[in-house]
Amino acid sequence: MTKTNLITGFLGSGKTTTILHLLANKPSNEKWAVLVNEFGEVGIDGALLADSGALLKEIAGGCMCCVNGLPMQVGLNTLLRQAKPDRLLIEPTGLGHPKQILDMLTAEVYQPWIDLKATLCLLDARQLLDERAVNNDNFRDQLAAADIIVANKNDRATDESRRALADWQQQHAAGREIIQAEKGKIDVALLDNLRQNLRELPGSAEHSHSHAARRGLAALSLPAHQRWRRSINSGQGYVACGWIFDADTVFDTVGILEWARLAPVGRVKGVLRIAEGLVRINRQGDDLHIETQSVAPPDSRIELINSEETDWNSLQSTLLKLRLSL
Repeated sequence: MTKTNLITGFLGSGKTTTILHLLANKPSNEKWAVLVNEFGEVGIDGALLADSGALLKEIAGGCMCCVNGLPMQVGLNTLLRQAKPDRLLIEPTGLGHPKQILDMLTAEVYQPWIDLKATLCLLDARQLLDERAVNNDNFRDQLAAADIIVANKNDRATDESRRALADWQQQHAAGREIIQAEKGKIDVALLDNLRQNLRELPGSAEHSHSHAARRGLAALSLPAHQRWRRSINSGQGYVACGWIFDADTVFDTVGILEWARLAPVGRVKGVLRIAEGLVRINRQGDDLHIETQSVAPPDSRIELINSEETDWNSLQSTLLKLRLSL
């Protein structure tokens, strides 16, 4: 049986960073796999996890629990039966609802295959000050379903957000421990905690999406001779717009960082080729984290998520001008 953990959390809570930390600290004699899903179409998290050493399956452009979870079942079955990992980490989109996924993982058909351990939910305490997040069914139910709540980004917390977290814990999480963390650095041993939170969750009334195309994994690559493309996805009051560029496209380093910093959106994630190699960009609100490496990625991908429609054409026009001449 494969030990399995669901790693949930709302947009920008630090799920991918946490998974990267866990993979970097896994037992050396174990084979781990990750099943990752994104709200957008271009597969940023997959690019971020590509060099982690884990087996990886992506479900892009939607969520695991839509359409009776068929995309998830395909990815899950492939990993379990072909790869046979010692541990599987499942990262749903930040806008995903946990009920359908947990129902699937506990179904009788998977009992011979899956040893479901604790569900972890990443929380940026500052989100408790955001009415849009607090009033979102998925945000509330991700926390309600968690066996372990990780108050991530503790280094970014404010006095106000710490008070909000303490109040929230008293009202909604009495008896459940909240782990404080920075940059997703948590103890790998937490993954072996037993699943204890067996409360029945309602389905999310907000859980609906409008997808540009149901292309699944095919959405993660460019057709031959196409230099770039754009994909837009929307649902639950959020819009994602992403771009993927071919391996010959290189961006101006300073220009792309300024573009990402100033884009009038709430969320920016990207892995892009620059003259120096690659740059990873992760922005939530005003928090901007960048990381550079000398080894270039196989292509460039960047995605923006916002709570309202944005002038994507204007942003695209500026983005295209940041490409360096070959």
